[in-house]
Amino acid sequence: MFTKRIFAVVLCLCVWSAGMAQEYPTKPIRLIAPFAPGGPTDLFARLMGAKLGERLGQPVVVENRPGAGGSVGAEVAAKAAPDGYTIVLVSSSFAVNATLYPKLPFDPLKDFAPVTLLASAPYLLAVHAGIKASSVRELIALAKAHPGKLNYGSGGSGSGPHIVAELFKSAAGLDIVHIPYKGTGPLTTALVAGDVQLAFGNMFALMPHVKSARVRPMAVTGAARSPALSEVPTVAESGLPGFEATGVHGLLAPAGTPRRIIDKLNGECVAILRSPEVRAQLASEGAEAIGNTPEQYAAHLANEVQKWGKLIRERGIRAE
Repeated sequence: MFTKRIFAVVLCLCVWSAGMAQEYPTKPIRLIAPFAPGGPTDLFARLMGAKLGERLGQPVVVENRPGAGGSVGAEVAAKAAPDGYTIVLVSSSFAVNATLYPKLPFDPLKDFAPVTLLASAPYLLAVHAGIKASSVRELIALAKAHPGKLNYGSGGSGSGPHIVAELFKSAAGLDIVHIPYKGTGPLTTALVAGDVQLAFGNMFALMPHVKSARVRPMAVTGAARSPALSEVPTVAESGLPGFEATGVHGLLAPAGTPRRIIDKLNGECVAILRSPEVRAQLASEGAEAIGNTPEQYAAHLANEVQKWGKLIRERGIRAE
């Protein structure tokens, strides 16, 4: 009799576990976008949120939590219940912040469960139309002839455009003044107006101004040319061999989230990113859909933390 009772309990637990595995999600999911509405991360979060909601059969509600280069929103996600109902879409700044903010209230590598690397895109080195340089080589020569006279803009200290520009300055041995703005929108406006002379900007944000000839594209920062601007060379092609930097977006869940939920989210995201519609939309904005495994994304994050941490320490970059 005792053995039968144990068997019955075990059987019930197995049935309950199987049911739980099939039930997720049973309620809306919160997708944190750790930047202000209207920026690249927010727009991508809304695209992925809508597609993910369709596939999961539950609303995926985007919640903007801007601040400290994305760290405010990341902290909210890190401290959320690890049940799959809070996830966060992070950008390249997530790995940068690990060194830029030495007193983060979370560990970027230990307090999150990677789901997948969603997409990557090169930055576009663009100059104001009034700058007398038509190539990266000419721009470098101009900057060296007038040290400390040229300036570059960024979306804020520690942002992707800032860090990539510092990598460029280091590789080319340049003295160019940094002018930080509060986000991609103000940076783009400043570049178009000539308030800053150059920037490593978001390709999607800059494309309309490239087409109107208000800014001049110099190079892309990826390993290969971008299909969206195939006539524009890479920085590496333009006199700085080996130069490569891409902006990325990835999906994370709080550490401790059950593997079955991580796998579920991963599978749905990968399916979305394999969709011809989504791939074409991302390509039109200069981005490439990725969709890799949680392990591959974890390795990528660790590598990025190390790579950008080294640059930040060498250049003495600080958050402002």
